[in-house]
Amino acid sequence: MYTYGRHLLCEVSGCDPSIIGDVDKVKEILYQAAGLAKAEIMESTFHHFSPQGVSGVVVIAESHLSIHTWPEFGYAALDIYTCGEHTDPEGALNYCSEKFGASEVDITRIERGLKEETGGFSHRLSNVGAA
Repeated sequence: MYTYGRHLLCEVSGCDPSIIGDVDKVKEILYQAAGLAKAEIMESTFHHFSPQGVSGVVVIAESHLSIHTWPEFGYAALDIYTCGEHTDPEGALNYCSEKFGASEVDITRIERGLKEETGGFSHRLSNVGAA
């Protein structure tokens, strides 16, 4: 069955707080990850919170990569959604978790845009668990 997109919802734990708390490092990592996913970067926005934490999104032609970090807990919520069979969201995730120094990654994989007989669209959980 054809799917229009693959969506990874990732709980990334045990991260290096000095990395996930640095907006410039987080942005650089997500840009590199988008490239490894074989995606075309369109634009991005990132914000550093006071006293800590980063939120950001990289808009790609194939959808997006987004992140919210809690350096005080060594935790990042990472969302990678790509469309097109040429993309590699898992490659992007592997790169991010390595660069963040993560000790644990929990993933919910969702296949999106599944065409229904009624003409509408739905989604399906394709895998849930640790990376």
